[in-house]
Amino acid sequence: MPRNRNPRQHRKQGFGREDEKDKVGNIRISQFIWSGGPGAPIDLPNFSVVPLGLEYWGALGTQEIDEPRLLRAVRHMRGNQVRTLKQPVGAGEGGIPVTVFPGWLRCTRCNLLAEANSGSFRLKKHRDPTRTKFVHESCPGNGGRNADAVPARFMVACEHGHLDDFPWHWYVHRGESECKGPLEFYEVGDSLQTQNLYVECRQCGSKRSMAEAFGEPAKESLPACRGRHPHLPDMPPEECDAELRTVLLGASNVWFSVTRSSLALPERPTSELERFVRREWTAFEDVDSEENLKFLLEMYFRKRYGELNGVSARDLWNAIALVRSRMEEESEPDDLLLPEWRTLTRVDTRLEGGPDFLAKRVEPPRGFERWIDSVVLLERLREVTALLGFTRLEPPGDWDPDNAPSWAPLTSDPPTWLPANEVRGEGIFIRFKESVVRDWLNRPPVRARDGLLAEAQRAWNRTRGKAGTTGYPGIRYVLLHTFSHLLLRELAMESGYSAASIKERIYAREEGEGEPMAGILLYTAAADSDGTLGGLVRLGRPAILGPMMARALERAGICATDPLCLEHDPRMDASLHGAACHACSFVSETSCESGNRYLDRALVVPLWDHGGLAFFESRR
Repeated sequence: MPRNRNPRQHRKQGFGREDEKDKVGNIRISQFIWSGGPGAPIDLPNFSVVPLGLEYWGALGTQEIDEPRLLRAVRHMRGNQVRTLKQPVGAGEGGIPVTVFPGWLRCTRCNLLAEANSGSFRLKKHRDPTRTKFVHESCPGNGGRNADAVPARFMVACEHGHLDDFPWHWYVHRGESECKGPLEFYEVGDSLQTQNLYVECRQCGSKRSMAEAFGEPAKESLPACRGRHPHLPDMPPEECDAELRTVLLGASNVWFSVTRSSLALPERPTSELERFVRREWTAFEDVDSEENLKFLLEMYFRKRYGELNGVSARDLWNAIALVRSRMEEESEPDDLLLPEWRTLTRVDTRLEGGPDFLAKRVEPPRGFERWIDSVVLLERLREVTALLGFTRLEPPGDWDPDNAPSWAPLTSDPPTWLPANEVRGEGIFIRFKESVVRDWLNRPPVRARDGLLAEAQRAWNRTRGKAGTTGYPGIRYVLLHTFSHLLLRELAMESGYSAASIKERIYAREEGEGEPMAGILLYTAAADSDGTLGGLVRLGRPAILGPMMARALERAGICATDPLCLEHDPRMDASLHGAACHACSFVSETSCESGNRYLDRALVVPLWDHGGLAFFESRR
């Protein structure tokens, strides 16, 4: 449950007194990771708030999540100062601190537009947090009685992650002005289109239509970005030369989470000491001899870590050596998919790894033995997702150290912990035959289609000020991703799960990039037992999965929007998908790992005028 920071407080005041904490609403814990984390405007029933940065959470209830592989990747990306991943545990421990944002309110009776802390509005508390609201005291338009106030639904943001209140005075007066008179926001006519929305100064009479705050007119109508982060109120404004854009409260492009996730894999037997060394590896990785360790143990480590009381230098050195050797065997720290691929492809008949992992290998689906190498049914799995940062206006691309600075920060200083969420579920892993995939990749029509999609990526990048084909995952990925969507839609109709509750992980890698991968994992993930009811695993049996895949491919052959869908050229509109649309291939964005990009059903099934592209061509 979020807790509200009183808007009448000065920005430099904190949350020290209990009477400054007002419960104002409820959201799910997972929402902090995907749509409502620090810096994300949350539209409550009566006003809007923004969760504050992690440094303002203080001693709020959180529980540590143990997932060493993900923590190691997070440290590689965000710095070794990150010590733990933590999951917020909810209202019982005090909730999450928030501040009112946007900071401007509009009276529903007299249309007064003013700041929440201007003195015209008061927070009216209620024992039911969903009924807490702002009121305009002694509203002249309501006979001198209190009237409800609602958030001003216009804000400004920039591509560098800054977010600010809409510059109402600057906008209505067309620049800097000494007039600071009261403002009024109203609409004319029956339509709520922007050209019918006006802001007017009651003192000098200046007024302006909100239509000029969008598109090309906005370039001349909006001031320079002030470099503000409303979730970090004590952080000094940053210098920013990015162009401001007007955004609406509730718009999906105001906050995109930057996340990394991993599946909990069966671990080799380890001791408590080894697990401790792995968790605190940044402190031990530079120790190069047992002699040096003896000195450091007595002078430093025992004082810092109570867990080392009674541990000998020899035992600690052996644990360090063991962890170092195992890390050398593992993949690069930020490569989270390869260890999962190796585990899933090496399941013989049955593999159990405690309460979080149970996998069973079955035969390929009937009728698809030519293309499918194996199927693994995951009766139990656990996924952990960490929030690394967020972006505004444009969704984040794949992990790229050069792009990391454009992420908006979760804290003023480098974070020592990051929010995370763990869910449990079940899934179906399908491995494609590498030899068949390789032969398909060598077809001339496929190579030509690869060039077309790469050119579309180049056009996409060009509209965003980037060069080349950065971000394009390759034609292998597009094939697997499209097939994943087609099968996911079919599974949703048969499994009892909604399409939004099934997620995907795509394992795609070319031979020249390391160990080749060609597989997909479709799985459910829920915070409770609803994700492990067995409905998905049952559909992975060979006798059931084969007909389902056949139906999925048959449906993909014809789209309700054909011929527009099958003839779509991504180069013409700088999009990142070929023959794909909502009617045939798109799924909920909570399910898709690429935001419904990099899809093309012409690569999967034969389509008119796309000869030689279909991977499953001989089935038609």
